[in-house]
Amino acid sequence: MHLSFTHDSSQKALLRRFPMRAAAIVVGILAVIGLGLAALVEPPAIKMPGTQPGQVSNLETPDKCDNCHGGYNRAVEPSFNWRGSMMGNASRDPLFWATLAVVEQDFDGAGDLCIRCHSTAGWYGGRSTPTDGSRLMAGDADGVECDTCHKMTNPNNQEHLGVMISPFIANDRKTPATGYYGSGMLSLWPGAAKLGPFNNADARHQFMQSKFHRDISFCGSCHDVSNPVTGDLAHNNGKQAAGDPVVASGDLNSALTAKAAFNNFPYQYGIVERTFSEFMAGALSRTLVGSYASLPADLKAGAIAAVAGSGNYADGAPRFFSCQTCHMRAVTGAGCNKAGAPIRPDLPLHDMTGGNYWTPDAILYQNARGWLRLGGGLTAVQIDALRAGKDRAMQQLKLAASLSVSGDTLKIVNHTGHKLITGYPEGRRMWVNIQWYDGSGNLMREDGKYDVVASINGTPVKSLADLNDPNTKIYEAHYGMTREWAAQLLSLGYPASMPLSFDRVTGAVAYTLGQLAAQAPGTHHDTFHFVLNNTVTKDNRIPPYGFTYEEARKRNALPVPADQYGCAPGGDCRYWDELPLNPPTGAAYARIRLLYQPTSWEYIQFLYLANLRTNAFLANEGQQLLDTWLATGMAEPFVMAEATWGAPPAPACQTPGAPQNLTATAGKKSITLNWSAGSPAPNGGYRIYYDQAGKLQLRAEVPANTLTYRDNGLTSRVTYTYVVTAFSACSPTIAESAPSNKATATAQ
Repeated sequence: MHLSFTHDSSQKALLRRFPMRAAAIVVGILAVIGLGLAALVEPPAIKMPGTQPGQVSNLETPDKCDNCHGGYNRAVEPSFNWRGSMMGNASRDPLFWATLAVVEQDFDGAGDLCIRCHSTAGWYGGRSTPTDGSRLMAGDADGVECDTCHKMTNPNNQEHLGVMISPFIANDRKTPATGYYGSGMLSLWPGAAKLGPFNNADARHQFMQSKFHRDISFCGSCHDVSNPVTGDLAHNNGKQAAGDPVVASGDLNSALTAKAAFNNFPYQYGIVERTFSEFMAGALSRTLVGSYASLPADLKAGAIAAVAGSGNYADGAPRFFSCQTCHMRAVTGAGCNKAGAPIRPDLPLHDMTGGNYWTPDAILYQNARGWLRLGGGLTAVQIDALRAGKDRAMQQLKLAASLSVSGDTLKIVNHTGHKLITGYPEGRRMWVNIQWYDGSGNLMREDGKYDVVASINGTPVKSLADLNDPNTKIYEAHYGMTREWAAQLLSLGYPASMPLSFDRVTGAVAYTLGQLAAQAPGTHHDTFHFVLNNTVTKDNRIPPYGFTYEEARKRNALPVPADQYGCAPGGDCRYWDELPLNPPTGAAYARIRLLYQPTSWEYIQFLYLANLRTNAFLANEGQQLLDTWLATGMAEPFVMAEATWGAPPAPACQTPGAPQNLTATAGKKSITLNWSAGSPAPNGGYRIYYDQAGKLQLRAEVPANTLTYRDNGLTSRVTYTYVVTAFSACSPTIAESAPSNKATATAQ
């Protein structure tokens, strides 16, 4: 099997058709494919409410924030942890740039949507045009940077008044108003003050307390993503069939005030991502952390249990199971490096950790080769931060779900506040891998096998071996186009030969826009053309606890089909899935793993092949992403949870016991740790971690015969908390113990 690096004949034919297409476009937006151009102004069809470019001009660089908020305690300081987050690297992300290339081909100017969220400094600074990102500067490299978040006000205008000039009002204009929380429609404070949750900051800059920064809607400002193009133009407004009617113009050239983005809540139209809506439809969004004891027994584990002890905020404000509670855990420490800064028991850890463990590798790989579009030449601190961010992402994934087996039934419980899995759906999937063995230990069958499916110039390419295996459960969301929308696009001049999908083995065009338009009404086809997708064709991801049908329906977040997990009008959907197992005859035992892959071969292949290289600035992004993916392990699937069926033999390599009696003794700018070995003792060694309210940041490793470690180069009068684990080499994996007790000391 071989996939050529050259575009096939149908794609070359597509290039030849561009002049015909350009001539066919109506006056207004030139929604052209692959002309090698980028919009010089933000097209009206892309515009959305909120503060606009150039209206807030005093956004400061994160490097300035580092002066006070970094360099003193990597375990708790805002700077180091943010620099390892995907938010802090959103504009370095190679996947962003490869996707941007295809987006610009699909709808000229739509790249502005991507830049709005991936480079906030660039967007608010007016550098998102041309919309291919070619005018972004080195200072725009830090993704969602500090000042964007710390100038956000609630767009309902009930606390502080950000900049929103008519018609760009990001709320429903009622009294009281409800904000448009989604798609980066932010309302930014125009003054010099930084906004945050505390009223007693000891800051060297102006500050104002903002209750919004603890509000569950704060994160929703970006983590419900909607497409204003399909929302306004597609026959179904890009919503689910059960969703509420959308007020839209259906006209490329209509006034802004008539368009969908200016007349509806963002969850009502143009589905791209619904993480915040999934959370809002679940019961955890309405549950106090202090009510943890009342939750169902099988829910008291993983991510929910990890934050159960955080309680209310130190100032007495109630703490809910919010996005911030899980993704910005409360740690004890100071928020800056100045003498006299308050030591807070509820300092938000600015790590914003999700489950993306591959992108840090991709960024580091491209950085080493000088390929990063923005933010290359990473410092040693930035590299350390990215590696720490990858470690946290893998820890977070292990908290997301649990597996249990009863007879021939496997139960998977969702321990998050959103669907399992969630986020931007393109290329992400979770599945159950089962290896069945006979009594002699011979492998009889493997369900959900991850194996070689193609090759590129002699390089084997791995993916799920059989996407249609009836014994393999794959959890994912598929987006696509409807036959009616395809016909509408043809009428606007899109070429019938436009590829919608490719054969994952040969790379040949598998289906085109013209083929879809010729089908019977109601037909749809899956595709990764996200800016043109107008329907969800499949969504079998596991809902969160208390997922209410009506709220999910209103927010276009129902499963597809909608009757999965017991979902029905007037009720809640299950937060678990039960799978009937199908052991082969003679099976004695099975090893069961829940696997997650953030970026699949099929998505990488699409972004490579769909990039027609007609935009000189973005021409190589698909190729470089492909090379990066191949060179960094192909986003190797990660084991989220494990279980067994039957009577498996004892493992050949035992997991060592947790280290015992950890102590921490302070010295001059140092802390010395001592511990004793657990049972069984490790054969590999010990890992020393900073504790981050249960998240672990690796500090060092020592050999198995060493029971002490001195942490040097610390900041005087700063408190550090540690745990230690033991590990043994169990080829081809590492068996790591549970953490030791915590030990805390303050460096002298």
